[in-house]
Amino acid sequence: MVDVQRPLPKTHELDTKAFWAATKNEELTYQRCDDCEAVIFYPRRHCTKCLGNSLTWHTATGRGTIYTYSIVRQSYHPFFRDRVPYAVAWIDLDEGPRLLSEIVGVDDPASLEIGQRVKVAWESHEELSVPLFKPE
Repeated sequence: MVDVQRPLPKTHELDTKAFWAATKNEELTYQRCDDCEAVIFYPRRHCTKCLGNSLTWHTATGRGTIYTYSIVRQSYHPFFRDRVPYAVAWIDLDEGPRLLSEIVGVDDPASLEIGQRVKVAWESHEELSVPLFKPE
C-alpha cells in the first residue's frame, strides 16, 4: 500500500514564502499595514484596504474561534478519502485574521459549534508545518 501524503502548498511563491517559512518553526504569522493598521491575511505584497506596500509581519498566538464550518462527508483525494467525515472551518484568530483550516482532534465533527474556541495544532512536514486547529 502506498503512503499518500497531504497535498502541500508551494513554498517558493513570493507573497506566501515568508508565511510558510515561519510555519517550519510553528509560528502562525500575518501582516499588518504600517499605514492604515489593517490586518492582512492571506499574505500579499500590498494592503487590501489602502493599497499601501508597507506591511509588517506579526506572530499570532494561534488561538481563535470558529466563525463557520462545514463537514466534508465525501472526498475523492486519496489523502482525505479515509478521513471523512472531517470539518473545515473559517477561524477568526484573536489578532484579527480569518483563515481556513481543517479541525482535528474531534471524534464527531457535528459536535463543533460556531463561536467555539480553538487553538493551532501543527502537522510537520519536511519544508513546512501545516496549521490545523483543535478545540481548546
